[in-house]
Amino acid sequence: MTAVTLSKLLNKANKYNYAIAGLVVLGWEDALAFVEAAEQTKIPIILQAGPSCRAHTPIPVLGKMFRHLADQTKIPICCHIDHSYTLKECKEGIDSGFTSVMYDGSKLSLKENIKITSKIAKITKSYNVSLEGEVGLVGYHKGINSEGTTLFEAKKFSNESGIDAMAISVGNTHLQTSKIAKIDYNKIKQIEKLSNIPLVLHGSSGISYNLRKKIARNTKVAKFNIGTELRMIAGESLKDNIKKNKKTFDRLQLIKPTVKNITKATIKVIQNIGPKK
Repeated sequence: MTAVTLSKLLNKANKYNYAIAGLVVLGWEDALAFVEAAEQTKIPIILQAGPSCRAHTPIPVLGKMFRHLADQTKIPICCHIDHSYTLKECKEGIDSGFTSVMYDGSKLSLKENIKITSKIAKITKSYNVSLEGEVGLVGYHKGINSEGTTLFEAKKFSNESGIDAMAISVGNTHLQTSKIAKIDYNKIKQIEKLSNIPLVLHGSSGISYNLRKKIARNTKVAKFNIGTELRMIAGESLKDNIKKNKKTFDRLQLIKPTVKNITKATIKVIQNIGPKK
């Protein structure tokens, strides 16, 4: 199936009260596992190429890889650039076949964030590509602190930036290895009253399964970004394979078995927040 836009997936998710997982890709193996999980469950997913992924593999290569995987399945797959910080990065993603891009201007002033995001929105619309923006800084575990999204920021940004999806900061944190996030559920409900576009929660590995499901079923949050949770599964699986096969030097033989474990964990993630059976 041809890759689909973020808007197509998230608008449908909002309509039927579920959410889609934005799955953070680092390489071929996890991308393959994510798509296999989508096929087994018949649930759409978003393949995401974040900064660390793009630093390791060129965007044009990632674009071809993502589109190849999307073309091999009948399940809708969105090919998404996550956390781009310049118009140039967004444009390269569009030119490389991505169906969605995120411009992250959350570290800028609200005025500057809207100015740059709206400029990028004009470009994405001309290419029929979706645009995700962020207002209110989502921080990092043991790193920069979060700056929660205010109601004023949410309303103004959603109305003036031209985005198709809005990432918000309500207690979520990137790179969280434990499910201890204290999400301001009431703030989500307040924000959704001010905006009619789908909402996004980055750093969702830190949110418990029960809370993710509650948010997916009862709010306009239509996208949960999941990276660390599945990256931990991949890393532990790889370490186990190395311990069990100390004489094996072929890295492909060591990495390939991780796909099965990543797939199993991904199925649990996407079923939890996905369409009701």
